[in-house]
Amino acid sequence: MVSANGGLNQQRVAICNAVAVAALLNATLVLPRFLYSNVWKDPSQFGDIYQEDHFIEYLKDEVNIVKNLPQHLKSTDNKNLSLVTDTELVKEATPVDYIEHVLPLLKKYGMVHLFGYGNRLGFDPLPFDVQRLRCKCNFHALKFAPKIQEAGSLLVKRIRRFKTSRSRLEEALLGESMVKSTVKGEEEPLKYLALHLRFEEDMVAYSLCDFGGGEAERKELQAYREDHFPLLLKRLKKSKPVSPEELRKTGKCPLTPEEATLVLAGLGFKRKTYIYLAGSQIYGGSSRMLPLTRLYPNIATKETLLTPQELAPFKNFSSQLAALDFIACIASDVFAMTDSGSQLSSLVSGFRNYYGNGQAPTLRPNKKRLAAILSDSETIKWKIFEDRVRKMVEEGQKLRTRPYGRSIYRQPRCPECMCKF
Repeated sequence: MVSANGGLNQQRVAICNAVAVAALLNATLVLPRFLYSNVWKDPSQFGDIYQEDHFIEYLKDEVNIVKNLPQHLKSTDNKNLSLVTDTELVKEATPVDYIEHVLPLLKKYGMVHLFGYGNRLGFDPLPFDVQRLRCKCNFHALKFAPKIQEAGSLLVKRIRRFKTSRSRLEEALLGESMVKSTVKGEEEPLKYLALHLRFEEDMVAYSLCDFGGGEAERKELQAYREDHFPLLLKRLKKSKPVSPEELRKTGKCPLTPEEATLVLAGLGFKRKTYIYLAGSQIYGGSSRMLPLTRLYPNIATKETLLTPQELAPFKNFSSQLAALDFIACIASDVFAMTDSGSQLSSLVSGFRNYYGNGQAPTLRPNKKRLAAILSDSETIKWKIFEDRVRKMVEEGQKLRTRPYGRSIYRQPRCPECMCKF
């Protein structure tokens, strides 16, 4: 059994890791459960987000998956006899860790419950077939529930002005039936850029960076940390303090909307560019967004593209709303991220690599290099700024085989995942 923590994207990683671990231990997997989070505040379970029967059927030749724990094992689970928490497994655990610490419980009690499960399986070394199974789970077995597919399809059609691109990416996400609709006329579908502006309050607070808001901002973010990140504050008391200037210089700070705007402009995106903005409420609200909205007025979100009635089934379900952003970002002509460490950005770029056939560009700024460029912004000429930004982003766009130890969800180019034979 697995009880996964986090939001939509953390849970997705946990599910595929759980499938791999079940195969590694030759165990039956109970359909993963999702823990309620005070941050995400979403009671959704697996069947609310994904197609249960497709998931079970697609993986049946590698892993036996059941919807519920057998009755005779429920008392064992209720007594927490075979509970393994996230703190008992090292981050990026190896197969040996599972065989030494988890398998004995599985043999003794007939079941094991990985509680608060997340990023607790490393990427290397791992048996070829187990690594391949992770890839199969992420890119094929996990299909969004029909209501999410329908809303996601409507979202993309509204962006493209009711014309579909019918790309492999859209078919993989939405199913063939959702992208088969024919449209009269020869006009090309509207092209759009999806921007994941990771500048929500949780990200801003956790970064420990300074964003120019003075004492009021510092007090507000400290109060947020005390409420939501007590472990972070506890850890900070035991470590050497790092100045906000040093954090920014080393690329540890999320890009502000203003910095993201400069990057897009430096890359040559014109005022008429249509932008889909993914994510939650931006910290600082509309005033913080002014640099972006003034230069790029054609900005849309799921809230502006779908009616209140169409969004109603997803209200108070943050993971289901995040799934709509997930779809819109993957289906875009260009995807731009501002934080490469974000799970959404990581999974989206992986999908675009896997299904995009080299035609789905992802813009990934190097925050450390960008910090150095922006530190010269008071005196730098615009042409020089453009050249430096373009070189930085071009470097991040190069297609590479997955390096050892890197995420197969983000970088699927490897024999275990994208080999055609």
